[in-house]
Amino acid sequence: MKKLITLLLLGIMIAGQAQTPYDPYQNETKAQKDERMAWWRDAKFGMFIHWGVYAVPAGTYNGKQIDGIGEWIMLRGQIPVDDYMAYAKEFNPVKYNPEEWAKLAKKAGMRYMVITSKHHDGFALFPSQVTDWDVVDATPYGKDLIGPLAKAAREEGLKFGLYYSQAQDWIHPGGAKSRYEEETGWDEKHYGDFDKYLEEIAAPQVGEILSCYRPDVLWWDTPRWMNQERAETLIPLIRIVPGIITNNRLGGDYNGDTETPEQHIPATGIEDRDWEVCMTMNRTWGYKSYDHDWKSTEDLIQKLCDIASKGGNFLLNVGPTAEGLIPQESIDRLEEIGAWMDINGEAIYGTTASPFSRLTWGRCTKKITPDGAVLYLHVFDWPENGKLVLEGLKSNPSSIKLLQGGEELKWKALKGDTPGITITVPKVAPDAISTVIKLEIDGALEVESMLPGQDKNGNLVLEPEYADLHNRLGTNLSLEQKKGKTNIGNWTDARTWISYTFEIDQPGTFNLQAGMAGEEATGINLKLGDQPGMDVQLTPSGSYSDFQVVDLGTVTIEEPGTYTIEIRAISEGWSPVNLRTVSFKPVN
Repeated sequence: MKKLITLLLLGIMIAGQAQTPYDPYQNETKAQKDERMAWWRDAKFGMFIHWGVYAVPAGTYNGKQIDGIGEWIMLRGQIPVDDYMAYAKEFNPVKYNPEEWAKLAKKAGMRYMVITSKHHDGFALFPSQVTDWDVVDATPYGKDLIGPLAKAAREEGLKFGLYYSQAQDWIHPGGAKSRYEEETGWDEKHYGDFDKYLEEIAAPQVGEILSCYRPDVLWWDTPRWMNQERAETLIPLIRIVPGIITNNRLGGDYNGDTETPEQHIPATGIEDRDWEVCMTMNRTWGYKSYDHDWKSTEDLIQKLCDIASKGGNFLLNVGPTAEGLIPQESIDRLEEIGAWMDINGEAIYGTTASPFSRLTWGRCTKKITPDGAVLYLHVFDWPENGKLVLEGLKSNPSSIKLLQGGEELKWKALKGDTPGITITVPKVAPDAISTVIKLEIDGALEVESMLPGQDKNGNLVLEPEYADLHNRLGTNLSLEQKKGKTNIGNWTDARTWISYTFEIDQPGTFNLQAGMAGEEATGINLKLGDQPGMDVQLTPSGSYSDFQVVDLGTVTIEEPGTYTIEIRAISEGWSPVNLRTVSFKPVN
């Protein structure tokens, strides 16, 4: 029976290859793609679920806590195949309640769910016809886990998606690593042919989940060892579900529909691509019993606002236990986010990116309407003087009010040549995490770029609030306070970096200086636009709170325009530094 189903699925693949190009959406018009992506772009907020046999060891193997994320314990702990498969006998999620999970997601304000149908341990949460390493055949639970959740999600009005690890499988031969490749697995049972694994396991299982559950999203993961030829064995299956949305992690130069920054928010969004930040609430995706490093509700709400303000979606993870329970810490945070969304959801759903280049007090999302525009000002740092300054707005508001309670707010134009308005707000923020102000405009929205620029003498000072913090791995590069002043600190990972975008109207040669503090000597690399980078060695100031002015060298800018300077760590011998202002001073 299993062989017959495999042959049928391969027939679907061959037929698909015969009638479709490599990318099934490559001839799609912009209007067609906009229609296909519309629900996803409006949704903004979804639930990611990492669940599997790895919830049984919950981060511990042979009495030792294994470093790293919980779902990678088999690899990180180098657990033999037989030992790991034995955990399935303890995977019995009798407390699993898919209806409660779906209701929790909806209560949190989420509009879709994505669950791991098979992760890198090769274990299927659905009854697969091509292997016995699945929830029905290998566990005492013996029932499908995916189907009931798909049904529950759709009954709550949520879209439903499936994650599938196509190119890593630490159980089935060839999936962990082919012996014909450069690397090998840690168990002889891994040995096999990767292409045979794709043909006999991955492709049939992708066909199974698409045919059985008709997901709205297919979330590939880890494209290692994939090339175009291998990707072409899977892509035709996408046609089983017309209109399905896929991500960029299949491999073989297949871009899919969405970019997937993981555990970090791109500093300036991702231009010309739909994108979705996937992130954990603590430090792990799969359940670890001793990971209690939870992000606060405030942090998560402000991350949601930040992502929406840059045009992205937020896929926030939960890692259920082997019994089928979502940790209470996750439930608490989701319910608190939901309470905020009940009031402020219209400032998230269906919005697009902020028209402002920088807001020092928070974020902005927008909606373009047939008659004008709506701006939603997400105020994180409430002004103590009761005056919220919005620089760059050239259009006159027709209405400004608090989203919570609807109180009308007064405003007036800024004095002088700077476009913008000052909004008079209550002395106390209605919401300590993020108060939303709804600003309506009749007619065209006009906003002037308010990038930092030179003064009348040609000087340019870049304050910490103007920085874009490129924190790809989610490590601690952030704004902080030292001695009552703001600086960029927690620069503990040399892979993170800083950039500033600014305007020059008086070109020339400049001395570049910065206020820096650090305990040890270190080095940075500066790169201005397309010019070659230059290395600068920094002497220590003695502490992270004692700032000294450091000469960084000389740069020449020949034409007026918009420029970006990047400041990166020199990884060899890197020691953390704190950064305050960066100044360009004209050379007379």
